Amino acid sequence: RRVKVFDSGGGCAHQFGEKGGAAQDLRYPVDVTVTSDCHVVVTDAGDRSLKVFDFFGQIKLVLGGHFCLPWGVETTPQNGVLVTDAEAGSLHLLEVDFPEGVLRRTERLQAHLRRPRGVAGSWVVEHPLGPGACSSTTVKVFSASMQLIGQVDSFGLSLFFPSKITASAVAFDHQGNVVVADTSSPAVFCLGKPEEFPVLKPIVTHGLSHPVALTFTKESSLLVLDSAAHSVKVYKVDWG
Repeated sequence: RRVKVFDSGGGCAHQFGEKGGAAQDLRYPVDVTVTSDCHVVVTDAGDRSLKVFDFFGQIKLVLGGHFCLPWGVETTPQNGVLVTDAEAGSLHLLEVDFPEGVLRRTERLQAHLRRPRGVAGSWVVEHPLGPGACSSTTVKVFSASMQLIGQVDSFGLSLFFPSKITASAVAFDHQGNVVVADTSSPAVFCLGKPEEFPVLKPIVTHGLSHPVALTFTKESSLLVLDSAAHSVKVYKVDWG
């Protein structure tokens, strides 16, 4: 349960975040993102807090008591921080002075989501419980002013693909396409650009066990965290 930083060759450059009871320790980290000024932001479900480290692992800020169950975290182009609260069903925007370690402002953008988990830019993955407690997922897209533009749930995605799709993570590629990880297949799919949403295109269909997080590098390589294999897998995506 540590944060590990890898170089482009896949080697572990350094790691930080001890497991323990202190405020700066990591108890149950569930998501991580890096800001434009190289600070690392982690959501810790263990003590229900948001923790900010500098790139070398020194704690800068701990936000406890602000969330019921912080889960997904992502940075915005303006270096703000988007956080989903899976228990409260909300999406928050935080403005933080990272060098000073000070929270400047917090704004609740959405208050009626159902168990929101992953977030990427203005996309949110929800994990609602349907009748009989059967799990389902919904991907929602919002405009910059947080107006709902479109959404698709597991049933809607199944119309494009023969088997059930359970979205566990979401990201944007450098062309503006929305990409989701699927734990049911398991696989990674492209949903197309917002104006095309949804257009289902398989990207990775073999070699994954339980993908739970994904991101794209500056070189457009796709990094997938496979929790069952305890590994990060790197793919070169050919969009054809």
